[in-house]
Amino acid sequence: MTFIQVNSHKYGRLSEECSQLLMFFQLEAIVVEMQDPKNGVKNSVQKLNVTTIPHAAAGNDIIAWINTKMKTTVEGKLFGTMLVAYGYIYPLKNHNKLVMCNDSSLYRFQTPYFWPTQKWVPEDSDYAIYLAKRNIRKKGQLEPYEQTHYNHLHEWLNHKWEFIVMQATEQYKAGRDRNKPDRVIFDCQERAYWMVNRPPVSLWLFVRGLVCTHQWLLVKKNVFYQQAIMRSKVKSSVSLGALVKYITTYKNHDPFLAPCQPSNPWQTDHDAYWTLNMRRVEAPTKMRVERWSFSLFELLTDLRGRDDFKIFLKKEFSGENLAFWEAAEELKWGTASSMSTKAETIFKTFLAPGAPRWINIDGRTMGLTVKGLEHPHRYVLEAAQTHVFLLMKKVSLQLHLTLIIHEDMFSDSALTGKALRFISLGHILPLPEVSNIQRDPEEGSEPRDS
Repeated sequence: MTFIQVNSHKYGRLSEECSQLLMFFQLEAIVVEMQDPKNGVKNSVQKLNVTTIPHAAAGNDIIAWINTKMKTTVEGKLFGTMLVAYGYIYPLKNHNKLVMCNDSSLYRFQTPYFWPTQKWVPEDSDYAIYLAKRNIRKKGQLEPYEQTHYNHLHEWLNHKWEFIVMQATEQYKAGRDRNKPDRVIFDCQERAYWMVNRPPVSLWLFVRGLVCTHQWLLVKKNVFYQQAIMRSKVKSSVSLGALVKYITTYKNHDPFLAPCQPSNPWQTDHDAYWTLNMRRVEAPTKMRVERWSFSLFELLTDLRGRDDFKIFLKKEFSGENLAFWEAAEELKWGTASSMSTKAETIFKTFLAPGAPRWINIDGRTMGLTVKGLEHPHRYVLEAAQTHVFLLMKKVSLQLHLTLIIHEDMFSDSALTGKALRFISLGHILPLPEVSNIQRDPEEGSEPRDS
């Protein structure tokens, strides 16, 4: 690591600590304002079991004050929970529940001695003294997570455990000399501090998420604005031109924008339109075949066009490409219970060495796909499927649109009459009338002009 990297890492940490310290100062200013006798949160003397606790506030009063201060009705509970998670406010009853409840649950403000800005590092020896003192007070009846920490620290700090027990005993005896309300308040303050700094594992994850929520929101917002600045911009003229081109291409295929042949089923009671455009009709219409030439996606979406394309690929000895694409679609949209079986079948059929219908894709894509099939999911074949789709679009589709004359399709079509159409490079081009085309027996099935 170079000198510049070391200094940048050090200054990055200093910047993060300074921003966090600044946030703590802002929170503490709000907490001080909340404790103002005149304009702060309403508090009173409350009874906890049989002990009188001064300056206790209800959770709904704290949330109401925050909503009034922030002029909102939504963020009060979240902000109050953040104050509890940082240790500025602690509950008097449910110590393990570091959230702000919008009810009559009692809370107290933490003494400034335990605030995060005091930078009191929670060391293991201090926590061991606290647990030993609680063990003496509770006569060995600790919480499960406290008992786990106690046993771990007893083993870890065994070399000075006598000193820890002696300190815990002295603090326990000094605490008994106080009156009961002060003793209960100090115990709650100390327990709340260690609950924040040495929480249970499950609670630690929850608290960590609450503590980082505000920071992560700021970071995500900053990243969003940076990406918005770096995002490539398109001129309005270019985007409008693309929109006009799309509308020009598809307007004749929209039954609400162009005449619908033989009749519009949305305006009349005739259903001939549905009959002629069935999914696997024997003779497709001219408009349907013209739509196939727009893109490979349009061709594969139409089952009738996919069947013709499948026959063409079989003649070109590349039918495994479309078969693999269909198998990947079945895996993507199929049931979760059959996912593993389908993935294994696809691997044996298309990807395994010596597979009966092995597909020709690059080695990197093949390696990623085979590795992903060890733990199959719906999109494990996405890279290989995209590669095969682009291959069919670049080579097979152009050959299919250029070389195939759909004579058999249009000769029986009621909408095309006596016209043949030749699909060339994505466009439908008219050919001479059928009556003007004769077939030479000596030339086979090739047509010629009369």
